[in-house]
Amino acid sequence: MMLSSNLRSSLPHLLSVRLLSSVVPRAVAGKQTDLLSETLAFEDPRAFREKSLGELLRALGVFRLCSFPVLVNNCGKLMSVARMLLGKKGFSLILRPTVYAQFVAGENEGEISRSMEKMSTRGLRPMLAVPIEEDLGESTGEKRYNDNMESMLECVRMSHSNSWSRDPMMQLKITALLSPELCVKLTTLMTHQSYDLNLLVRAMDGEPISFPGLDEKECAHFLCGLQRLNKIAQASVNKVRVLVDAEYTYMNPALSLVAMAMMKKFNKDGVWIWNTYQCYLKESRSLLLEALRVSKNEDFSLGVKLVRGAYMDKERKLAEKEGRTDPIHRCWEDTNDSYNSCLDVMVEVISQKPERYRIIVATHNEESVRRAAKRMEELGIDKDGGSVCFGQLLGMCDHVSLTLAKEGYAVYKSVPYGSVDDTIPYLVRRAQENRTVLQGIRKERDLLRKELKRRLQLSLTGRS
Repeated sequence: MMLSSNLRSSLPHLLSVRLLSSVVPRAVAGKQTDLLSETLAFEDPRAFREKSLGELLRALGVFRLCSFPVLVNNCGKLMSVARMLLGKKGFSLILRPTVYAQFVAGENEGEISRSMEKMSTRGLRPMLAVPIEEDLGESTGEKRYNDNMESMLECVRMSHSNSWSRDPMMQLKITALLSPELCVKLTTLMTHQSYDLNLLVRAMDGEPISFPGLDEKECAHFLCGLQRLNKIAQASVNKVRVLVDAEYTYMNPALSLVAMAMMKKFNKDGVWIWNTYQCYLKESRSLLLEALRVSKNEDFSLGVKLVRGAYMDKERKLAEKEGRTDPIHRCWEDTNDSYNSCLDVMVEVISQKPERYRIIVATHNEESVRRAAKRMEELGIDKDGGSVCFGQLLGMCDHVSLTLAKEGYAVYKSVPYGSVDDTIPYLVRRAQENRTVLQGIRKERDLLRKELKRRLQLSLTGRS
């Protein structure tokens, strides 16, 4: 099977992929759907009852800061100034109990385990994220990439070996192991030539493969990168599910090529390697349908992390600068339609072959969460079977995560970890990419306030 630029082109023939219809009668769903809608309204502050008073106050304070666009948009500069004025120690003293504690699990395994054990008691599962990635101009050489590989192997070990680990996941940035410049060149090459997945699999196994279009130095680096990825995948199979992150459109086709090659090698007896699909892209449905076609033809299982996407501003500015068509959907409603369409595609195929396909509905959008739960109900998909699960960021959208977990769904939290210095650049990027989400957390703040008010009233009543 040849995987080419089809991964990034909206080819009409892809739309002919047939979706199998549900075998579950719709007539029985009416009353259940009403109960489901009521349960998953996400209006109940009782979702926060397991949080300590300190956690409530910290979340309210951090979310209040995040509601100011000027702070979110300039958080990188502001933190640099604060670090310069306060020094490394003073800066850490302020950030550790506030922003860091809200969004990061900890620095060492002991701190991370305590955070994860607390999550586990609340019915939430871990999706650890090593906070390392690169963009163009940030490449650092083979030694750094090898160090990153060791960090990810440690993430696999930690995810699997602790008591809080239940069907654990981890996130993987390919650009932490393979230079962004090479990924961009491969993406360019893929517009006019094909790369065989088997070629990449052989390279992962250590064969000295030559790749068309790459010079000797680039081939050597690509081989090293593929073998790094191979070591991580080998360590994770039957232990930890590895979710490959999507990044920018100028390198995504190469990232998907590598992810699909990893799936071909490692997803024969389960869904251990997953790929990410960004539904704010106009081509997202076509890319997903192509992935389904390739996985069927190549006989491997497909894992899908479904997101809306986080690089909208940069993608649009770059497209305008280069005179290209904007790759992003015209409006929020179109992105929602795209997300729901891709979600429907996946739950339909999962209802037929749950052992072969999996999806994590990675969103903070309540309507998409309800839609997924409703479709699971209609199609008879087990809440906790693993084929459909949900994901949100650590420290955000807890009213959704905790409610879903209480109702018996499989829910994951994306959990970065590391020192303040290691995680702050990562958090700054995530804050800027997700600023519309950060600025729209009014509902969660209101629910936190209601829970805080309830506790204060109980405290006063108790004293009287």
